[in-house]
Amino acid sequence: MKAEKKLFRVQFQPVGKRADVTIDNTILDAATQAGIGISSACGGEASCGQCRVILVSGSVNPPQPVETFLLNEFDLMAGYRLACCTQVLDNLTIQVPKEAMVSGQRLQIESNLVEIDPDPLIQPYPIQLSPPTLDDPRSDLRRLFDELESHHGLSELIASSAVIRDLPVTLRTIKWQGETFIKDGEILTVRPPGQKPLGLAIDLGTTKIAAYLMDLESGKNLASMGVSNPQSRYGDDVINRLTYAIRKPEGSRELATLIRNSFVEILEELCEQTGLERQQVADACVVGNTAMIHLLLDLPVRQLAHSPYVAACSNALEFPAGELGLAIAPGASVHIPPNIGGFVGSDHVAMMLASLLDRTEKVTLGIDIGTNTEISIRSPSSTITAVSCASGPAFEGAHIKDGMRAASGAIEKVRINDHNVEFTTVNDQPPVGICGSGILDTVAELYRVGWINAGGRFQHNNDNVRQGDQGPEFVLVPAAESDTNRDIVITQKDVNEILLAIGAINAGTNILLKFTETAPESVEEVIVAGAFGAFLNIENSIQVGLFPNFPNAHFRQVGNAAALGAQWMLISKAARERSQEIARNTRYLELTTYPKFNRLFAEGMIFPDRK
Repeated sequence: MKAEKKLFRVQFQPVGKRADVTIDNTILDAATQAGIGISSACGGEASCGQCRVILVSGSVNPPQPVETFLLNEFDLMAGYRLACCTQVLDNLTIQVPKEAMVSGQRLQIESNLVEIDPDPLIQPYPIQLSPPTLDDPRSDLRRLFDELESHHGLSELIASSAVIRDLPVTLRTIKWQGETFIKDGEILTVRPPGQKPLGLAIDLGTTKIAAYLMDLESGKNLASMGVSNPQSRYGDDVINRLTYAIRKPEGSRELATLIRNSFVEILEELCEQTGLERQQVADACVVGNTAMIHLLLDLPVRQLAHSPYVAACSNALEFPAGELGLAIAPGASVHIPPNIGGFVGSDHVAMMLASLLDRTEKVTLGIDIGTNTEISIRSPSSTITAVSCASGPAFEGAHIKDGMRAASGAIEKVRINDHNVEFTTVNDQPPVGICGSGILDTVAELYRVGWINAGGRFQHNNDNVRQGDQGPEFVLVPAAESDTNRDIVITQKDVNEILLAIGAINAGTNILLKFTETAPESVEEVIVAGAFGAFLNIENSIQVGLFPNFPNAHFRQVGNAAALGAQWMLISKAARERSQEIARNTRYLELTTYPKFNRLFAEGMIFPDRK
């Protein structure tokens, strides 16, 4: 008989959580078990350097070579370690710095687009049934069918097995009087008198989940909330997560369970906020990129992770809510809108729907910026063409030395004047790191004042650049002014990471223009969507070439348009039909097949001439 491995207790400060793990576990494993979100853009592959924690007490393995590279000697002397590289050899006390925590980040869940009038897919019908007797022993379902036909003219109705199982208890609980919710001839549930049908709209992003509880009759948003995507602990980009799902025998199921459990917790919170019952929720709509939807539904992903990146299904789907762990109305389903191709998924369909890109009378470019950036273009005389760029997680603060997500204390805006750095932070808190919009601002400002050149290389002929452990770096905030007692810096490697993201988006945009034979000066409007896009400085974005020069274009920042599109498809049958039309009429272009992709990618990593 095998001897049981000894358990060691790992306690995490200041969150007060703990986990008991064996000697073959890392601190990151212990944090995952304890339910603590520690930033790990690489999914624990020891390449991003984000999972920095402080060893307060206990024994661990010596620092690994990657740690001595990513952490300087002062960090190591202060007890800093990478959680993914540090093996638990004893009972430990670990301090998790603010900048390493996934929770507490600002999550953009709103948009500034117009609302639409509801066109409900689900209708409530009042019922008043006579209880069964020996003289009238009709079944509960037959009794309901007869009532709906005689009083509302509804015939040939159907009901799922889940509804039939629920019906006997519910009818007797409500004393045979209540509301029946019906969708396309199917009974979804029976509720007490006066209850209205509700819906749940979810934008399942790579980094965050935005959710909305909707009144399906009025179209009113009753409550909303945003949370971090719990899959982030397995990597900040979809490729890392797909790799995990393929490599681990139960990886796909594990990732699906994380998302589904998060949906359950979100729904409970929204119902608690409103005082409404989850069984009133009779419909749901979830949008996301192709990979995120596959990981939610636990679909095979091996074919999606390799060229030619084929989805298991591109059609709109209706999944029974119970299969996804949502204990809502027994007959409720979850609507998944169609995807377009590659990684251009239903979230981009939703974004085009809500921003009215498919109805524009102008030559319009739509860009939804994130870890995976989708770009589409439409002119009134042509169909829509869309591409997907692997822009990477740098705009989320990943792979950046002092990068973090947009949580309290993250530097989000930067301006350099007369060698003085001016900045603002999220929630006006003391600085602890720098988030995506702040990183882009800093790079743009460094280029504007001439401290980096057009190739993104630091210029050594000034006193503002110093030599760090990993090459030249610029001190954005000195240790004395930061809340971490450490310098907050931008390194040459950080600039290179931003250049890669800029190059990908710039190349994608230019290829789209060339493929559709659209001259930059003919573009009349640029719609910028997404959480990162909402806080973007457009002038600085043009300065560094994130967007090509569109001399006649009006830029419109619309916030979380994908989430609004999901709400539209939840409350409007017409919007749901329009989403199908958008997907049918959008042509997908695979960037890597374009002959000049590598050249345009390289050109996109060179800053335009200073203005």
